[in-house]
Amino acid sequence: MFPRQLTDTRAFGIANALIEGFNRHYRLFRETSALAKSRFEQADWHGQQRAQRERIEFYDKRVEEAAERLQTEFGAATLGMDTWQQVKLHFIGLLTNHHQPELAETFFNSVTTKILHHSYFHNDFIFVRPAVSTEYIENDEPAATPTYRAYYPTRENLRQTLREVVEHFALQREFEDLDRDIAQVLAELRRQNREATRLRANFQIQVLSSLFYRNKGAYLVGKIVNGFRETPFALPILHGDDGRLVIDTALFGEDELLILFSFARAYFMVDMAVPSACVQFLRSMMPHKPRWELYSAIGLQKQGKNAFYREFLYHLRHSSDRLRIAPGIKGMVMLVFDLPSFPFVFKVIKDFYPLQKDTSRELIQRKYLLVKTHDRVGRMADTLEYSNVAFPRGRFDDELIAELRHFCPSLIEDDGDTLVIRHLYIERRMIPLNIYLQEADAAQLEHAVIEYGNAIKDLVAANIFPGDMLWKNFGLTRHGKVVFYDYDEIEYLTDCNFRRVPEPRTEEEEMSGEVWYSVGPKDVFPETFGPFLLGNPAVRRVFMQHHADLLDAAFWQGHKDRIRAGHVHDVFPYEPHKRFIHQRQGGEQARVRTLAPLDIDAD
Repeated sequence: MFPRQLTDTRAFGIANALIEGFNRHYRLFRETSALAKSRFEQADWHGQQRAQRERIEFYDKRVEEAAERLQTEFGAATLGMDTWQQVKLHFIGLLTNHHQPELAETFFNSVTTKILHHSYFHNDFIFVRPAVSTEYIENDEPAATPTYRAYYPTRENLRQTLREVVEHFALQREFEDLDRDIAQVLAELRRQNREATRLRANFQIQVLSSLFYRNKGAYLVGKIVNGFRETPFALPILHGDDGRLVIDTALFGEDELLILFSFARAYFMVDMAVPSACVQFLRSMMPHKPRWELYSAIGLQKQGKNAFYREFLYHLRHSSDRLRIAPGIKGMVMLVFDLPSFPFVFKVIKDFYPLQKDTSRELIQRKYLLVKTHDRVGRMADTLEYSNVAFPRGRFDDELIAELRHFCPSLIEDDGDTLVIRHLYIERRMIPLNIYLQEADAAQLEHAVIEYGNAIKDLVAANIFPGDMLWKNFGLTRHGKVVFYDYDEIEYLTDCNFRRVPEPRTEEEEMSGEVWYSVGPKDVFPETFGPFLLGNPAVRRVFMQHHADLLDAAFWQGHKDRIRAGHVHDVFPYEPHKRFIHQRQGGEQARVRTLAPLDIDAD
């Protein structure tokens, strides 16, 4: 229950200090996101990668600062529940006209739960549910940039309007041939959705006001509104071979945008005053993508994590199945469990490991943090990391409880009604590739093996050596993409030493079943991968046809040398054949310049 009167004079000071801490965080977040534009213009790819890593760390630093201030100025850890309830009421009042109230509520929770014991977490002074609506928030300050811009082209000026859409972002770098690129965008739209080019009377193009920056690309994101039909689209803008800009392709429809905003990709850099309005716009284009995942995709992963946990609690309340040990081969360092009705898995680091696993809890957590701060290039699943998660004790099956008590006793607290896990990761559930291959027909097997090799090559391009490349550590998404999800042995490619197995010097060495040559801690021998990966003849045939180079040390060492020399690989969140450059090379340029006039109908 909330107090009837606001009697504690310290409560407003604490609430105000929390708002100031959050505002400082979001100001710094926006500044580094806005600077992505100049880094893109200057082709400062290493700076972009560095900013991506540093921005992820901003939140925890600001939480630490705010918690320290509350302790120093107010003795926050010693205050009673009544005071904290008053703090929350004052805090809600301060959010009345705030542009990021949902983010501020999450920041409030992060700071207070850092200061206080988890037994308080479900009391009235934290935001278990949002207290302030984010509907229809817009930045109404003078000269403020709206969340999106609307354009109203006619049949005669559609090409010119699309050119204005691109030029409005005022990128300080010349385009190679923007008219050519716009013509190809229209050709692709007509090819994919001819009906969308029959202009209705209320035809409009809505475009988010900030470009979305990631890796070496800038993405223009919007939708075409044509009567009752809405067509989402994204235009990737890249640096061409000569340094001038090109529109690389045009992505249309929800499925292509879902891949662009995949959970296996790095977070975008986007400048936005009102994140909820940006998420609302994106959700109108991708209604099947949950809000929490969109918050994460635009770099607000803490808000995404908070919103995800609320959805999980809601699901628990409306389901009755029990948490169980996840199907599949058990891991050596992680205990993995799931809820059959919920499409995610829960991963807990074990207290002890087999002798062959030379690792520690701290090292494993560093590996997962590496993945969080790295460009995941569509091949590494994002993880949500939580501390002190309280589960209803009755929702665990007995076998899982026994496993937790055996492998993770230091991480569980069981009071009979609630089981608290002190640290865990949550990942999207996928079909393990080893299980998929057992049941796949010939065409499915071929696709999965090719995708497996492509996944490894994308990781190599991103300076990641997966370490344990067994099929069980990769999963298949619903879009047919192979994604890696076991991170306890990953290394930077540049930290590894790729070697060929030396020729035996004697007959005894040749016949020996033991390794007779020296092996350093970071030495990798790619030619030895085959016996572990290619026991199935059908798998071996496809793998050797498409990815035999993965068994050659020269492949790995060559990529390592290029990365060390400063090269940053392009990673495309779409298939290579979609790139306009291939159409131009195939003689398509003349055709797209002579399209028939677009139709316009009365609605």
